[in-house]
Amino acid sequence: MSYLKQGVLAAAMMLAATMTSPHQAHAEQCEQQSFEETKYVICTLEAGKADLRLFWKGADSAPYRTFSSLAEAVRAEGKTLVLAVNAGMYRADFSPMGLYVENARELKPANTAKAESSAGQVPNFYKKPNGVFFLAETGAGILPTDEFLKRAPKVRFATQSGPMLVIAGTLNPIFIPGSTDRTRRSGVGVCDTGTVRLAVSEDGVNFHDFARLFRDNLKCPDALFLDGGNGVGLYYPAIGRNDRSWHGGYGPMLGVVE
Repeated sequence: MSYLKQGVLAAAMMLAATMTSPHQAHAEQCEQQSFEETKYVICTLEAGKADLRLFWKGADSAPYRTFSSLAEAVRAEGKTLVLAVNAGMYRADFSPMGLYVENARELKPANTAKAESSAGQVPNFYKKPNGVFFLAETGAGILPTDEFLKRAPKVRFATQSGPMLVIAGTLNPIFIPGSTDRTRRSGVGVCDTGTVRLAVSEDGVNFHDFARLFRDNLKCPDALFLDGGNGVGLYYPAIGRNDRSWHGGYGPMLGVVE
């Protein structure tokens, strides 16, 4: 091949690289996996490298509610929303159920109350212990809520949800092996290397098996349940996902921006 042709080929390759979309660049960030015959979408993020943030309200002080609305707001700032998930349980007005910190500002305090329902079944948020996923200058972490409040770490972002799935390498003891309480679920784990892993089930799964996904398959010693059933949501255009909530929208969202 002549030097001229080599130069033209190199230039074409460089041009193609610059034209690659952000979604193409992150094509392997999320992938479909199976664990014990249950299908999941697993997203792997390096908290120190990915621009991982929490979102709740827009400039008009109204909750974003949909991934599309959030994506539009991020696009207006000249950036791209690459990935997003529901970041925890929320009330009818789409406000967080518990602690919510955004850009180092506490917008909602920690919720340490007992279950608000007296129907006999404890709502998931109030199953003990619940916990906090947070992003600090030193990286990502997950702690049971009581422990988080005792340590009071300085955080940029934090969201409270529950129950804890895995606590220091141990499954939450309240979970029942073989439970028939199976539904779609989403959660977040922080692994030994500080890697953040998000998991969204495509099939129904009980808490015990979902916790084992994080501990035994994804190797995350700490993991937190985010939401289940109609509240499970994933935004990842690279695989054609832009879920909508049957509750009329989502509350807080966890997203990656570039």
